[in-house]
Amino acid sequence: MPRYKLTIEYDGTPFCGWQRQDNALSVQEVLERAVFAFSGDETRVGGAGRTDAGVHARGQVAHVDLSREWPEDTVRDAINAQSRPHPVAVLSAERVADDFDARFSAHKRHYEYVIIDRRPPLTLETERAWQVPRRLDVEAMHAAAQHLVGKHDFTTFRAAECQSNSPEKTLDRLDVSRAGEAVVIRASARSFLHHQVRSISGSLKLVGEEKWSAADLNAALEAKDRSRCGALAPSCGLYLVRVDYP
Repeated sequence: MPRYKLTIEYDGTPFCGWQRQDNALSVQEVLERAVFAFSGDETRVGGAGRTDAGVHARGQVAHVDLSREWPEDTVRDAINAQSRPHPVAVLSAERVADDFDARFSAHKRHYEYVIIDRRPPLTLETERAWQVPRRLDVEAMHAAAQHLVGKHDFTTFRAAECQSNSPEKTLDRLDVSRAGEAVVIRASARSFLHHQVRSISGSLKLVGEEKWSAADLNAALEAKDRSRCGALAPSCGLYLVRVDYP
C-alpha cells in the first residue's frame, strides 16, 4: 500500500485535539473521513504531534496508507475538498517510503506560543493568542528561558496525566522575542512532555510581569514539583509550526 506524508494546517478551536475521541470531533477524524470519502479506504492517519484541544498547527505532519497509487496533488486536493467546511488544510502530500512514520521518524519538533500584551480586547486574534493586559519584559523572559535549555528533569512543567516514560527531555531552543504587540515563545526539541510548552509559557509570563525572576524560574525547574509551576497557559496560543525528519 503506497504511503503518503501529509503536511497539515489547522485551526484547533473547534476540535477536541488531534487524536480521535468517542464523544467529540478531532482533526484526525476529519482527515480519516476525508480519505475514505475520496478513496474508499478505511485507514488510519497517524500524526507527528498529538495536539490538545484548541491547539493550532501550521506544519503538523501525518502519514496515511492508500490502497492504490494517486498523484500527490490529487491526494492533497481531494482530502481538502472532502474536509470542508472544517478548518483543516493539507498543504502538501508526498509519496514516501513504507517505513516512514510521522511520529517515530521525526527528529525535531518546533512549537510557538503567542502572547499579545495589550488592554483592548482581541478581535482578529481571538482564540489565536493569549491576551495579557500589561506589557511584558521580553528581554527578561528570554534571559530566564535560557535556564531551561538543555537536558533537564522537567517534572515541574509536566502534566499530571503525561504518559511519557521519563520526565527528562532536551530543549534545543527556547527563545522569546517581540513582534509589535505579539510576544512569541519558540521551543524546539526532539519531543515534548504533555503540556510542557504551555507550562513553560505560563511561567515565563510571570517573569515578563516581574512577578518571578530568572532565579525563581530556575528554582521551579530544580524543584521537580508540579505545584511550583506557573499557571498553565491557555491552549489558544500554541502552534505546532514544523516537524523535521532526517
